[in-house]
Amino acid sequence: MKNISIVIYILFSFTFLIYLLLPNPVFPQSLPDAIQSNEPADMETPLRRGYFTNLNRDEVLKFYQDQFQKSSLMGLPLPTYRLNYPPEEAQTIIRDQARSSFLEEIVHPFRESIFINGFEPSKPQDVIVVEGKSWRQKIIIRFVPSPIYIRLVIGVMVIILIPIIYGQLRSIFSNHD
Repeated sequence: MKNISIVIYILFSFTFLIYLLLPNPVFPQSLPDAIQSNEPADMETPLRRGYFTNLNRDEVLKFYQDQFQKSSLMGLPLPTYRLNYPPEEAQTIIRDQARSSFLEEIVHPFRESIFINGFEPSKPQDVIVVEGKSWRQKIIIRFVPSPIYIRLVIGVMVIILIPIIYGQLRSIFSNHD
């Protein structure tokens, strides 16, 4: 039984390190039938882009989650999960003047993530009209890549800490018998 645990741990560690070594994805593609914003605040960094779209929130999030789930290396599937933030956090996470109806993050654990901020006007004076066309919402995408050396340092620390924590827990529970 002990040998099986060791083999499983080694396989897990090897798979985890390969996952961490995969290259960062590129900035996600633009939404279909959307136009890119050329507002100065949306162009001040290459890691943030704004789009005007008529897609709803679910369609936008599905589009980016589908893109983000595939590795840039042979399209390997990567684990992802979504975090939902209060819209008020957009001023801190996206930019200080960002208006927001929703803010979500799609994360690759121990790796990079993308934040998706959407603003859908609820008042007539907030209607979004760009290039003579009315748009349902403005989406701002912020890509947060992670340096490979940071991922590896954290990954190796996790791999080292797992047997230490396991040993401590085992000794705690074996002393109570």
